[in-house]
Amino acid sequence: LPAEQVYEDLRDRHLKGLNVGLVHGRMKAKDKDEILESFRAGRLDVLVSTTVIEVGVNVPNATIMVIENAERFGLAQLHQLRGRVGRGDQASWCFLMSEPNERLRFMTHTNDGFLVAQKDMELRGPGELFGTRQSGAIAEGAMLMNADAELLKQTHDLAHALLNDPDGDDAKQVIRLAEERYREKLDEIAMN
Repeated sequence: LPAEQVYEDLRDRHLKGLNVGLVHGRMKAKDKDEILESFRAGRLDVLVSTTVIEVGVNVPNATIMVIENAERFGLAQLHQLRGRVGRGDQASWCFLMSEPNERLRFMTHTNDGFLVAQKDMELRGPGELFGTRQSGAIAEGAMLMNADAELLKQTHDLAHALLNDPDGDDAKQVIRLAEERYREKLDEIAMN
């Protein structure tokens, strides 16, 4: 259901008598900020929201979150969303409403963001390193954080050495080769 419909249903039927607010991405920033401030100050009992609250919202007295259709979100996004509750001293709960599946079961076993991201990549795929797809099959030859940890460390060390000597011949050659190989993808990213 659209957030507006959920909001109206809660306000007019199920939570009648409570102060219910709504925020979504199509609202003007000023209106969103006013509603979030009302919720933060305790003038609203319930806030219905889209994922617009995923980042940058701090309401320590928020203690319960219900995420409808949780199967539509990646684990990393669910982890970000559930991080909006439990910021104060009170116990908090995040309810994931969905058909049971492996991804969501995993969310009930850890609060570690790194483990969540690793499992999300394992289940949904990493997407494109250079591109716009945020999930998908792992390309042939792609590295996996857990399986290729030593290779990733060596790559990190080499990159660090290149950054320490950005005017050196090695750094210039790496930049030239990367630009040649990924020119089309870099142009595509720049256009987005």
